[in-house]
Amino acid sequence: MGAIDKVFKAYDIRGLYGSEVDEDLAWKVGHASAQFLRSLLSGYERGQASANRVVVGYDMRPHSKSLVEALIGGVTSSGVACVNIGLCDTPMVYFAVNHLGACGGVQVTASHNPVGYNGFKISGIKARPIGQDTGLREIKHIVSTLRRMPGSAELAECQEVDLWEAYRKHVLKFFKPARKLKVAVDASNGMGGKMVPAIFGACPEVEIIPLNFELGQGFAHPPNPLVEANLQQVKAAIREHQADLGICMDGDADRCMFIDEKAQTVRCDLMTALLARYFLKDNPDSMVVYDLRSSRAVAEEVRDAGGVPKRERVGHSFMKRALSDGHGVFGGELSGHFYFRDNFNCDSGAIAFATACTVISAADKPFSELIAPLNRYSHSGEINFEVEDKAGKMKEIEEKFKDAEIDHLDGVTCQFDDWWCNVRASNTEPLLRLNLEARTDKQMREKIEEIKKILGEPVDH
Repeated sequence: MGAIDKVFKAYDIRGLYGSEVDEDLAWKVGHASAQFLRSLLSGYERGQASANRVVVGYDMRPHSKSLVEALIGGVTSSGVACVNIGLCDTPMVYFAVNHLGACGGVQVTASHNPVGYNGFKISGIKARPIGQDTGLREIKHIVSTLRRMPGSAELAECQEVDLWEAYRKHVLKFFKPARKLKVAVDASNGMGGKMVPAIFGACPEVEIIPLNFELGQGFAHPPNPLVEANLQQVKAAIREHQADLGICMDGDADRCMFIDEKAQTVRCDLMTALLARYFLKDNPDSMVVYDLRSSRAVAEEVRDAGGVPKRERVGHSFMKRALSDGHGVFGGELSGHFYFRDNFNCDSGAIAFATACTVISAADKPFSELIAPLNRYSHSGEINFEVEDKAGKMKEIEEKFKDAEIDHLDGVTCQFDDWWCNVRASNTEPLLRLNLEARTDKQMREKIEEIKKILGEPVDH
């Protein structure tokens, strides 16, 4: 059980290929996921042939194809049919689950991890996220009791389906540029390298400057756009080609980071504020969901545009649920996940890119000038501290700032009129993560120094 405990994370299954994740585990995950996902169907849904299927896809890692083949064997051995949509970005699996009316989907991917890692992202009916509290614990239990029998019978069929044209039409509903744009796109040698040309390659309204679109040759830089060092290539391309904007995607293309025409990184909470106005124009009084690390500017912009801001805890399962439960129109996280009502409440790097092009092209000013008025507070970004007694240190923070308005939506948040901070624990490491915002840079730095007296010196992570 120790090895299984290590790879089952809060939202997915992930580990080093060979030693932690292998074809045996893939088969068991396929069998267990199919068994669990089918158990969630209502009696009526079980009577529909389309619902008794699990969608599978896989990313560009060298071991993904053999893992997906084992995964398919596990799914079909459970008596549940399988639809293999092939090499694709993770949001395409979400689309396929809904487009085909399947009971769920599994993407073989390790997202932004190095090339030696792999894993599985599981979603349920309507592409609802399957995390620890929504089924991953049960799937883990089934996996721990399974034995993969040599030559296990496949009791259902697997069908290979090409959904690229349907997916392209779906994404392009969000792409309505008012003028031609020049965009530098860094796919990080991930699934954006297949998705971007397939969806936007024939669109005359956008000239794409492609970076790291090659698949299967490792990563030119780690496929994590949140790390500033990984944005240097796209920034250089923006300067060289005088592009209107740039984006950098992660390995499975469900997240992206935006860069303006001056080659300055645009924080994702400010993108949430910018895009929220666009969605609220046609959907007045709608909810916009944002994670609690985001600038106060997000809620202010949403209210000013006639919407209802909804502050939510970090994590895609919480964001998607809040968007769905509140009939919201749009949501965004500081991590680069953007969620759309008209994309089944799911996140999508492709749709975030399409919408950003629509908004930026409609303005009579450059991208940087659209963002400037939103960047009205001084935000620390996420700062990590290595802490063993996470609960104890959060209690100390709460005591230190006891005059604040305090809540425990996710960790501890202390709010004053002129500044706020949130300290939350990592799910998997002995880390506390700090986000802090103040009216000025000076005040922000002073408050960080106060908190360092409790948490110690920050660590790179």
